[in-house]
Amino acid sequence: MKTQRGFTLVELLIAIALMAVVAGLSWRGLDGLVRTRDVTQERVAQTSVLQTVLAQWRADLDAMQPVSGLNDAGVSWDGQVLRITRRSSARLGDGKDPGLWVVAWTRRSRNDRQDSATQWMRWQSPAVQDRQALNLAWEQAKLWSQNASAQDAPNATVLLDLTQWQLTYFRGNAWTNPLSSDGKTNSNGAANATPPDAIRLLLDLPPSAGLPGRLTLDWVRPNFSNSKS
Repeated sequence: MKTQRGFTLVELLIAIALMAVVAGLSWRGLDGLVRTRDVTQERVAQTSVLQTVLAQWRADLDAMQPVSGLNDAGVSWDGQVLRITRRSSARLGDGKDPGLWVVAWTRRSRNDRQDSATQWMRWQSPAVQDRQALNLAWEQAKLWSQNASAQDAPNATVLLDLTQWQLTYFRGNAWTNPLSSDGKTNSNGAANATPPDAIRLLLDLPPSAGLPGRLTLDWVRPNFSNSKS
C-alpha cells in the first residue's frame, strides 16, 4: 500500500511566510488607494467650496443696485472691505418689493492660528426697505470689517482661507485702481461714482484652499457694452 506524504514543518513555515508577505503587499496597496481616495475627495470638496464662494461673489455683483446719495456706484472699496448695495433675493408672498441687502467682503486674521493665515469673509444685512435702515446697515458693514461684534456673528460667514486679494476696476476702457478717481470727478468734486464696467478679482490662495496659487476672476456688468472700436 502506498503511503501519502504530507507537508513538512519547514514547507508550512515557508508557505505561511509567503502568504504574510503577499498579505502585507496587498494591505499597502489598499492603504495607498484609500489615502489617494481621501486626498481626492478632500480636493473635490475644497474646489466645490471655492466654486460656491465665487458664485456668490458674482451673484452679489450681478444684483448690485446703486443708491443715490449713499452708494452711487453700487459698490464701494476702501482697501479693506468691499461693500455692495444689492437687490434682495428674498421672496415675499404678497408680491411686494423685498428691499435691498448690504453685503460686505473682507479678509480677516484667523483667531485659531498664530501665523499669518487669514480668511475671506462675507457679511449680509437683513433686507431693508427704508432709507434709515439702509444707512444703518451700510455703516454696520463698515464697523463689522474693522471690529466684528457678537451681534454680527449670525450675519457673517467664513468662506475660505486666503493669503491676499486685490481688486481692479474697468472704466473708460482701462483697468484702474478702484481707490483712484480715474482722472474724473463728479459735480461735487468727489471721485468717480459711476458703476464700474467690470471688476477684476485677484486671489492668492494657500494650499488649504484646495487650489493654491493666484486665481483671477473677471466680472462684467450685465448691461455693459464696450463701444470702443
